[in-house]
Amino acid sequence: MSDAWLLGRARELNAIVQRSDRTEQLKIIGTVDELLEETQRRGEPILIAQLLRAASLARLVTRGIALEAEPLLDELLAHTRRHGLALLRADAHAIRGRLLVLSVQEDAALTEIARALAILDDSPTPDVQLGRRAWDRLLSSALIDCWIVLNQLGVYEAAEEVIARAHQAVRDSAGPHEITLQLINRVKMLLGWGLRLERVGRDEEAGEKFRTAASMAIAVEAPFAESLFPRQSGVPAVDQVGVLAASLALAAPSSAHIDRLSKLNAEQGWPHEHVIVTIALARCLDGDGRRDEAMRLLIDAQHLQAEDNSQPSMRLNLFREIARLGSAGAIDTTAGTAALDGTGEIDSPTDNRPAALLAAYSAALEAELWSLRESQIATLNTRREHERLSAEHGAITQQALQDPLTGLPNRRALDDRLRTLAGSVNAQPLAVALVDLDGFKDVNDRHSHAEGDDVLRVVASTLRDALRGDDLVARYGGDEFIALLPGAPVSAAKQALGRAVTAVASLPHHLSHGVTLSVGLVSLRPQERAEQVLSRADAAMYQAKRRGGNQIASATAAVGDPMGGWSEDITPTDPTWDLEEHT
Repeated sequence: MSDAWLLGRARELNAIVQRSDRTEQLKIIGTVDELLEETQRRGEPILIAQLLRAASLARLVTRGIALEAEPLLDELLAHTRRHGLALLRADAHAIRGRLLVLSVQEDAALTEIARALAILDDSPTPDVQLGRRAWDRLLSSALIDCWIVLNQLGVYEAAEEVIARAHQAVRDSAGPHEITLQLINRVKMLLGWGLRLERVGRDEEAGEKFRTAASMAIAVEAPFAESLFPRQSGVPAVDQVGVLAASLALAAPSSAHIDRLSKLNAEQGWPHEHVIVTIALARCLDGDGRRDEAMRLLIDAQHLQAEDNSQPSMRLNLFREIARLGSAGAIDTTAGTAALDGTGEIDSPTDNRPAALLAAYSAALEAELWSLRESQIATLNTRREHERLSAEHGAITQQALQDPLTGLPNRRALDDRLRTLAGSVNAQPLAVALVDLDGFKDVNDRHSHAEGDDVLRVVASTLRDALRGDDLVARYGGDEFIALLPGAPVSAAKQALGRAVTAVASLPHHLSHGVTLSVGLVSLRPQERAEQVLSRADAAMYQAKRRGGNQIASATAAVGDPMGGWSEDITPTDPTWDLEEHT
């Protein structure tokens, strides 16, 4: 199984799981988990992130186990931060937003989308290791996952901006599946938007949304036939995808759509898509003089929606449709909306019928909800800018504490960390090592400073990889490094640093140009100042230098003896070297 096959299979399963029954969904989750285990064995960071995403999404769309996606999303966020995978980190925030919507935490979901969009705003340049097409596809996926949450929350203006950006990302390289996905998503958004506009009496604008959605439903036919969506060969897309059929019916309700919509309404699908299909079918039935049948259909859909939190705005559309049909002849909801004069009051003081009062009350609530939508957009934009500025500030702070050549912490970061560890009981004993490169001056003299910089980078990486995750390796200056090993007695620190000395000595000559390490190792004394412990480590390092380098010298001085003595030198390249003897 190639990496490309694993990723392609995961994408295919994600498309299938969305339109399968629960039993099949659970089987698909098991298969995706097996693919994830395989990618984790291979260790390729981008592939692991994409399979973590697939495993999260499969759970998110399966009834009753959405919360199982949470630990996978936590792992995805940690993994993408560790490996610098900005697009997939943004996607993790977006998918977490979807989970929060299901948990009825809409404000928190909006914050996650703000975080995702802020990351995407600052990631305009393709990663060279990905390639342009893969970068565009990941960018589009992250934007679509942001769009889904905005669409769920009914923030349609922001959703339109995001999905247009997603389309732009894959415009030149999209395959049939991406094109189909984009068109279906836009149809879904336009229908929800149109139904929302109807609720505030903006029927002309709503009709325009429905007509645009219908034209897109026709355009989707060609790419759908070659997409990954589960489909019947030779059958038009509008006969297989509920929202596409609904778009035609909402644009021009008639009895001609009833058979098609009835069949699609009975099939498995997204709950909020089911609402759209139900509303479209109910309008066609009502137009055909079958109002009671339409009413029963809507009420049944209401019961099915009782436990679904995936799209709060769509549930309100369903309630309004029930009220509209149920009040025919008693409440004219259009008149009720028109009865508002902009202040929420009834035009006629003599119209005190309960029906008219309820219509006016409903219209007033809808107007207030519409104004809250504007507040949501402002909140999203404010949080998005806040997240962007916070990330920018964090990057500046990191640069102030990072050596630009090696990427290691710099002298300032070292001083802060040493001060913190010296004051922590849990960090004792604290081993401090000063590491100097043997033969580095010759690299600069015989080759170039550019070659010297490359050697420093290679040695820094090798030294960092040889130590534990919570050890600190910092560039002290020039060709000197400092290592802090909290909780490590000198014997254990010798073993760890011995691995580093051996690793550098074993580097290919074209990478290291033959440099080796001389290490001075000491343990922090009680009440000892930073400059004192570093001075002792420096003195120990010079002992290692004087004895030929490529070894570790550790101070064994008693407290109060500034000169001290030195332990037996350790030379990892000696054939008698045995790490176990020094444990």
